[in-house]
Amino acid sequence: MIYSFKGFIPIVHPSSFVHPQAVVTGNVIIGKNVYIGPGAALRGDWGAIIIENGCNVQENCTIHMFPGKTVLLNESAHIGHGAIIHGGTIGKNCMVGMNAVIMDDVVIGDESIIGALSFVNANTTIPARSLVVGNPAKIIKEVSDEMIYWKTKGTQLYQQLPQDCFESLVACEALSEVPQERPKQESLYETWEKLKANK
Repeated sequence: MIYSFKGFIPIVHPSSFVHPQAVVTGNVIIGKNVYIGPGAALRGDWGAIIIENGCNVQENCTIHMFPGKTVLLNESAHIGHGAIIHGGTIGKNCMVGMNAVIMDDVVIGDESIIGALSFVNANTTIPARSLVVGNPAKIIKEVSDEMIYWKTKGTQLYQQLPQDCFESLVACEALSEVPQERPKQESLYETWEKLKANK
């Protein structure tokens, strides 16, 4: 659902997919090839939310801010299931793990990875290519070239997902039993194995 708020109408590039069960409100700008999953809430009522090209905001994420602040997800930011971004800036090609919390005025440097369930305190600055875990979150090491390679490949799957959704996602009634013939599902596992072999 898309909602106007105090004259601000969300802007969504036509190549991006916002799931009908996501809620996008007010001063929100969504760039190209962005995926917004079901249950995500992007509430641009007290400030702005800018989501640059190639980002994904997965199921049940919340993006909001302290009054007057702007949340910025730089290009190819990857926000895992259930994460909360509250007023932070997420660097280019970063990953925020599942159920992590990023508080107000946090700045996360490019190509950093925030571990699942981490809590990043307000006003924290994380240097580029940092691996961050814990509550409160701490930098434990530098992100390796291999880690960022796999993060980038995973994000590319999400960058393809908007087009896949436009082409094949259809509301339907569930079947009551397994039919004799079912479509063959593309094996993403095989895709990953091919990527690994060709690395």
